[in-house]
Amino acid sequence: QVQFVESGGGSVQPGGSLRLACAAPGFSLAGYAIGWFRQAPGKEREGVACISSGFGGTNYADSEKGRFTASKDNAKNTVYLQLNSLKPEDTALYFCAANLMRSQCGGAQHEYAYWGLGTQVTVSS
Repeated sequence: QVQFVESGGGSVQPGGSLRLACAAPGFSLAGYAIGWFRQAPGKEREGVACISSGFGGTNYADSEKGRFTASKDNAKNTVYLQLNSLKPEDTALYFCAANLMRSQCGGAQHEYAYWGLGTQVTVSS
């Protein structure tokens, strides 16, 4: 059973930065669109970023554009999400998952699989 492993979360002050990592033991990330999602307490899970296979084109939710950057290292089979200028409303459990139906970003959440347990990001002063 494939399960992604997220890491890199933590507690930071507003304006701070974190770099999240998504590893996929036993699964090659290179051929799939990889999405980053988050879920805050009492809220639905939402997509925040996606990186496509191949050249790695990226998509971001409007509120994250300019602050979050997705990247990947195919040699390490790892996808990253750089979080900058963090705000308290970014506090959430962050997940990564693979879109098994397409190699380019743009799919709905139900197309994603191999969800990890998430990594907690807490932004507070």
